[in-house]
Amino acid sequence: MIFLNPNEISFPDPESTVSESGLMAIGGDLSPERLLFAYQIGLFPWFNEGEEILWWCPDPRFVIFPEELKVSKSMKKILRDQIFTFTENKCFREVMENCRNAYRQDQDGTWISEELVESYTKLHKAGFAKSIEVWQGSELVGGFYGVQLGRVFCGESMFAKVSNASKAGFIQYILKEKEHIDLIDCQIHSEHLESLGAKMISKKEYLQVLKRNNES
Repeated sequence: MIFLNPNEISFPDPESTVSESGLMAIGGDLSPERLLFAYQIGLFPWFNEGEEILWWCPDPRFVIFPEELKVSKSMKKILRDQIFTFTENKCFREVMENCRNAYRQDQDGTWISEELVESYTKLHKAGFAKSIEVWQGSELVGGFYGVQLGRVFCGESMFAKVSNASKAGFIQYILKEKEHIDLIDCQIHSEHLESLGAKMISKKEYLQVLKRNNES
């Protein structure tokens, strides 16, 4: 296992590092510079509060290609009836805080620490992290956030205070941006996202998409 130096922004090469669990490295820090570099090479942080920082690159990877998005009849009706309205980057930190406080079945607490909120907020201010907000009237009822790398969006977390809010926001975002995005990284499997068309691809294929994106 690679232990990172907090004073040096570097990671093991995910293309040449084999890990059955997907864990690539431990430690380092959560500076915006390290976070951005991690995403550019296919890694992301995921760890419990109070633990060492863990950096992952799972194989296979769970992703959505915009052209393979599945929208049910009921969701089409929700969008058509304009039950929700949507904004982008209106309240990034509030979205993160809501994701942090959202109840997750079979999870004890949250992995989104205050340090992560601070770090991603800095990344947002630098123009690399974004939030999508879902509203009913003046109330924020859902949303999600992630890291935008050119034509690749790396989703991090979402929340919903009313039924279908986060799903509607996610679908609306993909429909709006489908001509400008090649792939949405969902990281690990969930039935919720699988119902929208997400699927597993190999780490090798995912890293190839990232490489083309970084070179464009």
